[in-house]
Amino acid sequence: MEDLVTSDSNKPIFCVECTDQEASIFCEQCDEDFCEVCHGMLHRTGNRKQHTAKHLKPLRQSVNECTDEVKADAFTEPSHFEKRGKDDKENLVMKQNAMELDGTIINNGSNNGITFGDYITKRSKTIPLRLDAEERQYLKLLEAALNVSEYTDRVDILSYSNKSKRIVGQIKDLCCIISGLVVCGDYKNGSQLFADKTIRENATTLQKIFEVGRRHKIMNPEKMRSTYGKLMYMLMDSSIPEVQDYLGFPCVIAVKTVYDFLKSRESVEVLHDENIVLATREITSDFKSRDQIATEVQRKQVAIKNICEKYANENISKDEIERCLLSMSDNNAFLAANRDPCDKMLRYLQKYFNPTKHDHGYSLAIQAGRHGHRLTHSHSAQYTYIHQTLTLWREIMNEMFLLWCMADDDLVASGSPYRLTNTGQGLQRIQPCPNVSRVVHKILNRVHKKCGSWVGSSVVHLGDRDVPNAFMFIDKYNQVARILTPIISTLDKLETLGRNDPVLADYIDNEYGGTEQCRKDILHDFFRFGFNGSGADNYYDAGSCIDGRLTSAWNWCSTIEKKPFFPIFLMTGFVGFDGTDWN
Repeated sequence: MEDLVTSDSNKPIFCVECTDQEASIFCEQCDEDFCEVCHGMLHRTGNRKQHTAKHLKPLRQSVNECTDEVKADAFTEPSHFEKRGKDDKENLVMKQNAMELDGTIINNGSNNGITFGDYITKRSKTIPLRLDAEERQYLKLLEAALNVSEYTDRVDILSYSNKSKRIVGQIKDLCCIISGLVVCGDYKNGSQLFADKTIRENATTLQKIFEVGRRHKIMNPEKMRSTYGKLMYMLMDSSIPEVQDYLGFPCVIAVKTVYDFLKSRESVEVLHDENIVLATREITSDFKSRDQIATEVQRKQVAIKNICEKYANENISKDEIERCLLSMSDNNAFLAANRDPCDKMLRYLQKYFNPTKHDHGYSLAIQAGRHGHRLTHSHSAQYTYIHQTLTLWREIMNEMFLLWCMADDDLVASGSPYRLTNTGQGLQRIQPCPNVSRVVHKILNRVHKKCGSWVGSSVVHLGDRDVPNAFMFIDKYNQVARILTPIISTLDKLETLGRNDPVLADYIDNEYGGTEQCRKDILHDFFRFGFNGSGADNYYDAGSCIDGRLTSAWNWCSTIEKKPFFPIFLMTGFVGFDGTDWN
């Protein structure tokens, strides 16, 4: 790629391919402007690979952004600091010495790279702050109010009545329910807050309650499954200028993060402490004895205590510092539960299958029109397709807290209009998702570079009939761990299942040919039928697009009881892919 092309115009130029992202590269042979993702996708092979291109953005801006993107790429990696099963001493050694993260040198106390403090500070800007005791009481009140609210049933309907008035009426009803519950829970304080006061005069309290619900959901995706959508759609409507004028106050405030809290207390230096690795790491029980786990827990508690005592002052207390550290530890726990299954499944793929050749009877090749397949791939192409899909899921899960923040902005902070459309699954709110789209395209571009070749479509459905809004996108990818974790759990427990019970060992040998053979059969079936583009309501949906890959995996999950290895799942404690008991 040649030198940068400076641009004096402040008017953004959009990519001619996706028409969604701002163009940053000009191809001289194509004579067209592309975003980085589309340019890399269209010019990675063939004659176009020889095309010459130039950057469009101003020189200083482009250089700064390139530096920021390199740093951002480092922040998105799992980092060697989060590796599990390693001694704490190794983590400290890795922090103190120069390290390499995704091609970026990370030092401690050097200007040549990014320090671990920079890394953890970057992540802390999207990590929500843990709820305190008062906020947990507010959360209970909010959930109770949302459970009895009929907001979406009253608002998201086709009606000739004034929609703004319906919205305002429903929001006021919800606020009144919350006010009543606050008074019931604590009459003395509640009466002081809400007695003889209008909703507008209690705007600060109501804003805090709504923010608590959003923050709790980000940290606990499995919670509020039936009420969170109601809350977000209500807040989305409250951002409409006409509705806000009727209410007299905005319902939306920014979600509290660890970084914002520390900055408000002038204590950001906590994030650069040398014990931050020990104080925030996730302790797992994988391949560890009880004594090892107890030792790691004790060392983590000591690290937390040392940091709290070192930085506590008149601006911030020990308990508040501990709350911030535990919030960051929650983030690592989330990554262990949601990102690590993708890493484990990638290791299973590499262990049992070869990208260029296959064992007899274990080819990954699929053909459209046969056995429900929607795609036609050779063994090598299917292996690459599976590998890049799992890598993409892994990167999305690694950036899920950032995507939550972007989705929150798209839904309630941007003020973007939406339209009610029948998508085949009822009336849905279709709304643009510019912030989520920008982050997802950057992730996709990074995965393109990491995987090299690309099989299938790179289309990201956002703000259309397939993925109507940012809330639906986040909800869709929160299912990745629900799909992979039960499968990995069954594969991991297979060996101990036969070892602990000779009768079961004989059963596995006779029916499935042994533990290794059974594992390979399960993986072979999942990799062929879980990544075949199926599962859509019609022939034109799903396929190999970015969200279609997840749809086909869910379709495989829905047929698990018909698989010959389903008894093995039940024997290893399988209770379903959605966390409920199997019936």
